[in-house]
Amino acid sequence: MDNYEFHWNVVIDALPQLLTGAFTTIHVSVLSMLLGIVIAVLLALGKMSSSKAFYFISDVWIEIARNTPALFLIYMAYFGLGAYGIHLSPYLSVLCALIFINAGYLAETFRGGFQSIPQTQYSAAKSLGMNNVKVYRYVILPQMFRRIYHPMTNQFVWSILMSSLGILVGMDELSGETQRLQSTSFRTLEFFMVAAVMYFVITKLVLFTSSLIAKKVFKGELS
Repeated sequence: MDNYEFHWNVVIDALPQLLTGAFTTIHVSVLSMLLGIVIAVLLALGKMSSSKAFYFISDVWIEIARNTPALFLIYMAYFGLGAYGIHLSPYLSVLCALIFINAGYLAETFRGGFQSIPQTQYSAAKSLGMNNVKVYRYVILPQMFRRIYHPMTNQFVWSILMSSLGILVGMDELSGETQRLQSTSFRTLEFFMVAAVMYFVITKLVLFTSSLIAKKVFKGELS
């Protein structure tokens, strides 16, 4: 290392490609998080449902998502489904795997949020003439999301970092672009140092933005 010479000009010239990879990382993470939240709400309700079928489907999904490596699920989406004639692109494979995992992890978080809301609030809303949809939309869900906001933000950061596993199925996200660029320039240390900084900046921006959103939307109600 004493004789190693850094050549940053190669990395600077490749910044547009790295930024494109970073955009892909953010895109797949945001989309997997949004779709994961929608599914997680349904899974959480399923875990609290009296329907045995709904409960069983939710329980199986959550157990697989929380007890299976992310890499295994990405491989199953990319290689496993291909054995049955379903060929997903690297992007879709990573997206589906992250949605599956996000939904499973967030479902348990959401269930805790639902259960922390007093049953009297549900009863009071029903007594005002609200149907179940309105009760959840205007009373239950706003409180639940406020209570689990920080864990949800942490899950988003996890999605950003785990999207780097897409490199193993040929996805051109930040890690994939970094690997491709360093393999053609042989400036491994420089490229991966810059990529590490970019991941750090992205996650810090997410945390900063989430903090601003919390102050704006919840007006200091978060603990």
